[in-house]
Amino acid sequence: MNLFDATVPVFTKLLTNINQWLDKATAYAETRKFDVEILGNARLAPNQYTLIRQIQAACDQAKYTVAKLTGQEPPSHADTEITLADARQRIHTLVAYLATFKREHFAGAEDRPCGHVWMGGRMMRGGDYLDHFALPNFHFHMTTAYAILRHNGVELTKTDYIVDLPFQP
Repeated sequence: MNLFDATVPVFTKLLTNINQWLDKATAYAETRKFDVEILGNARLAPNQYTLIRQIQAACDQAKYTVAKLTGQEPPSHADTEITLADARQRIHTLVAYLATFKREHFAGAEDRPCGHVWMGGRMMRGGDYLDHFALPNFHFHMTTAYAILRHNGVELTKTDYIVDLPFQP
């Protein structure tokens, strides 16, 4: 499998799903007559990221993953999002960036050395980086964002997370 298939369409679909979660969060807040931005600053524990920061982290993981696997420099984002509308714009910007990648950009990605500064200069093969770090970390931030909304009463289901499975005809 070309690593394009495990990254760009997956990241695009799941990040886009967040918009549906935020739609439900907005409706929930309106029904209960509170400012939906309270949810943007919600977190599961005092030492964990807020919902907005979880969304930023998921976006960052997606952009760094495709950039590292294709040998490109990722765009810089200042993490200045304050509102849920800002977070939606961040998702929109990231999905547009992901749309610039084609399958051929991932030629040789399985063996391309990938790492982070915090890894102390140690590198992994691209396939291992994707399987053992990038995808689990992306899903960690996505799942935590989902859990923050659920914990605060937003009526999401597993289907909201995995929406639109690619069934064969």
